Amino acid sequence: MNEPVGPRNQSEALIAAVRARTPARILVGRAGPAYPTATQLDLRQDHAAALDAVHADLDIARDFPAEFVQQWQLFEVQSQAADKADYLMRPDRGRKFTDLASATIVQSCSKGADLQVVIGDGLSVAAVIAQVPALLPLLVDAAKAKGWSFGRPFVVRYCRVGVLNAAGELLDPAVVVLLIGERPGLATAVSLSAYMAYRPRAGHTDAQRNLISNIHERGVAVPDAARRIIALAEKMRAVQSSGVAVKEELPAPGGPNAALPAS
Repeated sequence: MNEPVGPRNQSEALIAAVRARTPARILVGRAGPAYPTATQLDLRQDHAAALDAVHADLDIARDFPAEFVQQWQLFEVQSQAADKADYLMRPDRGRKFTDLASATIVQSCSKGADLQVVIGDGLSVAAVIAQVPALLPLLVDAAKAKGWSFGRPFVVRYCRVGVLNAAGELLDPAVVVLLIGERPGLATAVSLSAYMAYRPRAGHTDAQRNLISNIHERGVAVPDAARRIIALAEKMRAVQSSGVAVKEELPAPGGPNAALPAS
């Protein structure tokens, strides 16, 4: 027998509808001065996931499918941070390569590519594991559809955003895209960022970079992120600049640029 629709049922339906549209903890009620038990347990679980995402170490042989690593010939290098603790305490060390890493990159990658992707663990290894295997092939296909050369991608452990400058100095690509794990929050621990720069060099700051953030299931979907990255890279190449001089132009939903070119 259906329960009659009254003010209480309407209120509960409205609360459920609002909560379905956001991962934020709103309208959850209370148990005395505290959260209800279910909310408190969810909060502790999400907090633990965030901590794990920050403190985990990335191992491409363990964390990526073997066929993915083989297909894109992925290899790992390390920043000047000695370990995860050093990385968290000394952000400056995460912006530079060791001498061994620099030599490995120069030996393994071609210089002067139109588009070079660098994958960094950042502050969420979980985000890199969750998003990069789906995103990288879309970027490769879209770049090839435009006739661009695509540099051999590589992974940087203990990576900060400023490593863009170091990659630009070593390989001189037209556009560098750094796919890096975002600082996790209590809404998600698997959000990826794509930092981009035109011919980055030592001394460049955030003013010379562009960012597409919140790449995850409930944020910017991977296909949308790939389209936006390629469109922004195309604009950077056209104006030979990036950062505050380049504004992203988002097409209308369902417009002619809504889909990536067929590979």
